[in-house]
Amino acid sequence: MTFTKIKLITDSVADLPKEVIDKYDIAVVPCFVNYEGQSFADDGKELDREAYYRNLPTMTTHPTTAAPPPALAEEMIHKHIEGADHLIAVVTPAKLSATYNSFRIGGSGLPANRYTLIDSGNLSMAMGFQLVVGAETAAKTGSVEATLDAIHRVRNNQALYCALSTMEFLRRSGRVGWAAAGIGALLQIKPLVQVVEGEVRAAARIRTFGKAVERLHEFVREQGKLDKLAIIHANNEEGALAMRDALKDVLPADVIVTRVGPTLGTHIGPGAIGFASVSASWKA
Repeated sequence: MTFTKIKLITDSVADLPKEVIDKYDIAVVPCFVNYEGQSFADDGKELDREAYYRNLPTMTTHPTTAAPPPALAEEMIHKHIEGADHLIAVVTPAKLSATYNSFRIGGSGLPANRYTLIDSGNLSMAMGFQLVVGAETAAKTGSVEATLDAIHRVRNNQALYCALSTMEFLRRSGRVGWAAAGIGALLQIKPLVQVVEGEVRAAARIRTFGKAVERLHEFVREQGKLDKLAIIHANNEEGALAMRDALKDVLPADVIVTRVGPTLGTHIGPGAIGFASVSASWKA
């Protein structure tokens, strides 16, 4: 059987830690954050992430986010397919961003047997784990078919939940209809949200952030045996580490604790805590 050299590419909403990017040689196309009349690449370099989250609540004009333009996606796609037989792109859901379309246009000049584009249906490390498993499978099998199958099985056996310290930023984003109505802000609700097939849904509406985090712990335990888990936070590392400690009896061997990038953080707001999990059943 021919061994195919497969490489993976994504956008910065995947929130992959640098050590994971380096380990699996995953290419990342940055999305952009726009504020104070400037546009900043969400690449971990142009923006001081801690300062951004610290200043976000007091910014007079709410920042906006933007997908990478098709020309940038095309440039990165063609750059990273060099030396590879096949490039697999796993990107932010088309329902939430124009990123998917940028990758579609950017890869349109490549033959189908060299480029595959996947709508991840999810965000943050729920996207990230699709890439991790894809890279592991590609390195082990050299099979595009096996790699795509593994990615889709992970996609179908994962969860992403997040507790927001305030609903204000989700409301401002205008990306979620039920949030834009402002009901949560009126009632001082601390929403627990989940992402399902590219849609942000309210999983619970709770009066205090502490109770929301407790419910988040329950959601982790309800996932059953886990193969992978990432605890994500928007500049709330202390809360993320406390969550890891509280759940140590059900955690898989390797747990990632990571801060979400400004692209996603702009919409969920500082202080948020969540998790992305992959059920062990994906291997069945």
